[in-house]
Amino acid sequence: MFTRFSALCGLIATILLPLATSAEPSQTLTVYTHPSFAAEWGPGPAVKTAFEARCECRLEYVVLGSGGDILQRLRLEGDRTPADLVLGLDTGTMEAARATGLLAPHHTDLAPLALPIEWHDPVFVPYDWGHFAFVYDTEQLPEPPHSLEALLNAPEDVKIIIQDPRTSTPGLGLLLWMRHVYGEQAPAKWAQLQKRIVTTTKSWSDGYFSLFMNGEAPMILSYSTSPAYHMAIDKTDRYQAARFDEGHYLQVEVAAVVAPSDNQALARTFLDFMLTADFQREIPLKNVMHPAIDLGDELPEVFARLIEPESTRYFQPQTVAQHRKDWVDEWLDAMTR
Repeated sequence: MFTRFSALCGLIATILLPLATSAEPSQTLTVYTHPSFAAEWGPGPAVKTAFEARCECRLEYVVLGSGGDILQRLRLEGDRTPADLVLGLDTGTMEAARATGLLAPHHTDLAPLALPIEWHDPVFVPYDWGHFAFVYDTEQLPEPPHSLEALLNAPEDVKIIIQDPRTSTPGLGLLLWMRHVYGEQAPAKWAQLQKRIVTTTKSWSDGYFSLFMNGEAPMILSYSTSPAYHMAIDKTDRYQAARFDEGHYLQVEVAAVVAPSDNQALARTFLDFMLTADFQREIPLKNVMHPAIDLGDELPEVFARLIEPESTRYFQPQTVAQHRKDWVDEWLDAMTR
């Protein structure tokens, strides 16, 4: 009897073993991203939970300092990279990333996208977007400038904090914004703006939290969406974005499949998931940007209270790649005069 019972147990175990094994994640999707996405307060943890529930896989973030750091890591690792997908590049770094030859076509249906511009790129899929803007403290500056030109000619006490275009996405955004508005006059306009600048920080967070929020200047380069966080989370209308008559420059954040990956099919499944409400509802108040699709009633109501730019300023990524070094050199020259 014991022998038959043991045999029966062995048979049951043989039957159940594949079932238990199948419940374990069969694949791991390795995603290179930046801290603001993967942080506990960012969209990453909720996105991970929602995607793993769909894919029966494991989603693993490798957190790098910025979009530029993601690009640099890809270049260094080349075909040996363990990354399956990169998330956190943007329209300022797209062409440099494409030029590595390490990214693959996405095959994603882009029909759900709701951006201020048309998007048909075969490699990069947007996951959010926003306009650069100067955020101001209404208690320090009740009447902010309402154009770039007015900022250039503002009273002496109107000071700003900006970020370095070599190390910061908003910093590069302001560089492109100034160039798009002023063209060949941009170097002279930078020289004029220079006397308004309290400091130029390496990153957005260095300036925003350490300086602007502590009253070091009444205005800082940021995003038109930044006030949404203060209104929804901090429950204050104190910090607002100034609407500029010349329009505002656009940033689109993107993700892409890594070509050497053995998990390309899973990476493309993630890109498809990225354009669903389960992903996109995490963007507005956790990444504090506009979602890449129309969320309808799920969009937080504070977004209806944000400024709407008169027009969208935007260079094609190929143009940015072609001229970026020269425009940065012009900025450096103006800042050191």
